[in-house]
Amino acid sequence: MGDHYTLRLTPGTKDRLSERSIRAQIPERTLAQRYVEEGLRHDMHPLIHFLDGPSGRRAGLVGRGLDAWEVIATVRDNEGSVRLAAEYLQIPVGLVDAAVTYYGEFHEEIDLEIANNESEYERGYAAAVAGQRALHP
Repeated sequence: MGDHYTLRLTPGTKDRLSERSIRAQIPERTLAQRYVEEGLRHDMHPLIHFLDGPSGRRAGLVGRGLDAWEVIATVRDNEGSVRLAAEYLQIPVGLVDAAVTYYGEFHEEIDLEIANNESEYERGYAAAVAGQRALHP
């Protein structure tokens, strides 16, 4: 359990939080905690923002359709070269640096997303192979 913290919200904020909570089907307290954590992370890493998607909530690069884990996986695939990863992704080196800096602080989260993506790929590949075998016995 975390630390207890009480605060007063500006007029209208509680209503917007309640509305968003209902739409997202997330308890208000959980949503508020998420917003505080993500806001603090964004303040420390201004080129990172947070998105909902099929794999859940994740860190992404501002202004790009790339998740931070995708950038880190590409850096790894390019033997740790930020420059080569930037060229491959066709984005500025500074954005790759931003993902690397974020990774330095939140590597466990990014490593888990990379592992989940690899597992999903393997599952999908196995299903495709099984489908081909079923079509061509």
